[in-house]
Amino acid sequence: MKISTRGRYALRMILDIATNDHGEPVRIKDIAARQDISVKYLEQIVSVLTKAGYVKSIRGPQGGYRLARLPKDYTVGMILRLTEGDLSPVSCTDNNYDCPKMQDCVTIRIWKELDEAINSVIDKYTLEDLLDWQDAKGNDYVI
Repeated sequence: MKISTRGRYALRMILDIATNDHGEPVRIKDIAARQDISVKYLEQIVSVLTKAGYVKSIRGPQGGYRLARLPKDYTVGMILRLTEGDLSPVSCTDNNYDCPKMQDCVTIRIWKELDEAINSVIDKYTLEDLLDWQDAKGNDYVI
């Protein structure tokens, strides 16, 4: 499993919004400049985040984006699953997958354990954790 730029950039974008929301919405062009990501690509990502209710869009000349929830209410897993889809290492660990060889498969245990490990890590950390780590470093972040 490899996280795509879409997933990584979504995490960077939502972290940038959380970091730079000082009472006013954060503009996409400012995020793009700080993160060195194209405005077009961020517009695609923010559309997904907005539809899911993760960020709120504020229209107008002073418009931009704000988090819809508190940073502690977002896990890394939520953001990655939204932008990446299923993060299962193999289709057999997907609950909707009906494999006729499942009963006799000797590797399913490995795949299930790997799936559980991935999910336990990405669901353990919140956006608030990332903000705390960023503050501890005392500088801008790179994901």
